[in-house]
Amino acid sequence: MARRTWTSIWTRSVKRSLATLRRSALRTPAPSPRRKPRPVAVKSVTRKPLAPTPGARGTPADGHWAPGLAVGPSGARRYRLFRPDGIASAERVPLLVMLHGCGQDAARFAASTRMNRIALRERFMVLYPEQERLANAQGCWNWFDTASGRAQGEVALIMAAIDQVCVLYPVDRARVAVAGLSAGASMAALLATRHPGRFRAVVMHSGVPPGAAHSSLSALGAMRGRRAAGSLPSGELDASAPALPPLLVIHGHRDAVVAPRNGRAAAQQWADAAGASAGVAREVRRGQRHPMTVTDYRARGRIVATLVDVSQLGHAWSGGAASEAFGDARGPDASRMVWAFAEKQFRA
Repeated sequence: MARRTWTSIWTRSVKRSLATLRRSALRTPAPSPRRKPRPVAVKSVTRKPLAPTPGARGTPADGHWAPGLAVGPSGARRYRLFRPDGIASAERVPLLVMLHGCGQDAARFAASTRMNRIALRERFMVLYPEQERLANAQGCWNWFDTASGRAQGEVALIMAAIDQVCVLYPVDRARVAVAGLSAGASMAALLATRHPGRFRAVVMHSGVPPGAAHSSLSALGAMRGRRAAGSLPSGELDASAPALPPLLVIHGHRDAVVAPRNGRAAAQQWADAAGASAGVAREVRRGQRHPMTVTDYRARGRIVATLVDVSQLGHAWSGGAASEAFGDARGPDASRMVWAFAEKQFRA
């Protein structure tokens, strides 16, 4: 009975907000009914290119920050797409899907990671799906709520946004990768396990592996490292499904929000699914940034997963903007690592 009540409330909320979401996502101002248009003289003017939408502080000047809305049986989700200037309609460029963490939105995540700057230089598009506060008051993706089906519903909405962007823009469907921070990282992993054939690479930054939680209560235990993920949940993969895309895990050794053991568990989960074993860990330090320990998991000579344990890093995007709440500029540049890892898989 409780489940039916929640479903009906959610359905009514979506219906009430859908029209508002469409208007706010497309930002089409309505004409004022109180003012009548005044005749003006027509002059010949030279049109200037539109500047990026205000508020996207991570958006370079020579790129477009386009709004969009994906709709599905589970509701609707807004998204933002960064498209570098100069991409012709006949081209096919890679797409990187970036899933924000709790307390963030598309603009904040873009500003923190500065991924759009890399996209501008390397010529790829960046899709930022955005969680709706009606679905989660803190703006978290409901990666954990598999028992009720909310997690699967949000996976479907994110996939709808990806499909929409692939239709509307010159995206190479064979070169799509997904990355996320915290709740976004957990959702990225869930996307990859449910649709392994759609992604060439997946990156988890400070997230919880699939199967460690099934409700909000169990999610808290999983975040603290008190719940083992074990093998991938039954039903996520079968013998006929494509192999999981290679996984990059980045986790702070001093993360007090999502325990570091979750990063190790995610890498091991991927390794077990592919029959891979861990190589010798290597210490890496770039300039004065936090040092990191890197471990590759290989199967038949192929890297299945890479674990990057960043010393002195808390719960923040490594190398992210210091002005943002979830960025640590002293860490190694996670955005560069994400793109380098994805690009390597695209070339493989």
